[in-house]
Amino acid sequence: MAGPAAAESLTIRPVERADRPQWGRLWQGYLAFYDTTLSEAMYDLAFQRLLSGETGEFRGFLARLGDRPVGLVHYLFHRHGWREEPVCYLQDLYADPEVRGRGIGAALITAVYAAADEAGAPSVYWLTQEGNATARKLYDRIARQTDFIKYQRPQ
Repeated sequence: MAGPAAAESLTIRPVERADRPQWGRLWQGYLAFYDTTLSEAMYDLAFQRLLSGETGEFRGFLARLGDRPVGLVHYLFHRHGWREEPVCYLQDLYADPEVRGRGIGAALITAVYAAADEAGAPSVYWLTQEGNATARKLYDRIARQTDFIKYQRPQ
């Protein structure tokens, strides 16, 4: 990295109650990328879940450059019918467009890997859209693509 951004240190830390406004801004960016909008009540519920600390509930990390939140990740642990130990599902990953290519996504995924290791969950998995070429370049470097195809109940 060159220029003023190079002086900013990247930190990854769990989401905290005071993060609600910036978390909401980042999550809105993520949802917009997928052409999705949610009610303010759903934002409140999602944030409440992230902070609950309850078993089986979502958890999250924020990425910060200096004091500026620039990315988020949400994940959860769940049982798997083929394993004794839990597995980890990484549901949402987002970095502000102006900081992409600086290792934010990789750092957030690495933080989830570490949380999974700490929880005794050796498997971490996620989904992405087939056409999400930019993200898939990162995923191809730090993960292995499986041969599973997702099906979903029609709504």
